[in-house]
Amino acid sequence: MTVRRIIPWPHACLRSPAAQVTEINDEIRKLWDDMITTMDAMPGVGLAAPQIGVALQVAVVDASKGRDKRIRLANPVVIDASAIMNEYDEASPNLPGISAKIRRPRGVKVQYLDEQGDTVTRDFVGLEATSVQHQIDHLAGKMFFDNLSKTRRDMLLRKARKFKI
Repeated sequence: MTVRRIIPWPHACLRSPAAQVTEINDEIRKLWDDMITTMDAMPGVGLAAPQIGVALQVAVVDASKGRDKRIRLANPVVIDASAIMNEYDEASPNLPGISAKIRRPRGVKVQYLDEQGDTVTRDFVGLEATSVQHQIDHLAGKMFFDNLSKTRRDMLLRKARKFKI
């Protein structure tokens, strides 16, 4: 398993919707393995393929305390969301040093393909739900700061530019 290079913001891959996976094969399984290794090296609780420059709807999540509940998702879609909201400090390795509190549904029901190619419908709650939603945003070409007001987003991006100087 290889630690993949995280592409820097504002790379075009981070702003383009990723292509759907047509089949789960050894290439996709290897990508998931590399993404888990990369996620652990960050460290983080999730990673989407566009973050490493791969424009496919593939993501991994592990928000467990023991880092032993790896979830591999292909073509994930939120099919239901809780009306109760949670707020977490979110960040992205594509934009190091920058974070913001983001409100998202506390729980979501997500449909996706698993590592066998089976369609799975699963409920996610808490930090796991936040991470899954964050990864789905990446797959749609969105960054966490797109969930902020224009004023807060502009302030955050100005701060990000200062970090890069």
